[in-house]
Amino acid sequence: MSKGKKYTFIALAFLLIAFLVWILIMTFGVYSEGIRVGILDKFSKKGVVFKTWEGELRIGTEDRINPQRFVFSVNDNEKELIQKLQDYNGRQIKLYYKQKYWVFPWQGDSEYFVYKVDLVK
Repeated sequence: MSKGKKYTFIALAFLLIAFLVWILIMTFGVYSEGIRVGILDKFSKKGVVFKTWEGELRIGTEDRINPQRFVFSVNDNEKELIQKLQDYNGRQIKLYYKQKYWVFPWQGDSEYFVYKVDLVK
């Protein structure tokens, strides 16, 4: 193998590895984490092909005419969290979430994924 072919192969291998690392970061990486407090207005399993758990939190005001909404998703394997959210519908809660870079259709509709919920007294 000549030097030119060897360096070309190394460069292509490096680019391929860099691309795969970028894909992994965008798929599994967390862009931000945070907490939202509000009243849980809606939580349901929806979708035509991929059934995902989706919810809406009304934030900051008791105004039902023009509220600020926080739309979120919950992973299907979080059974205890799903049950808590179903029980807390219509009540004031605190959601702990992680924002993803990329979301695939089978994961959820939102880029915000809730991993913990607390009831606000």
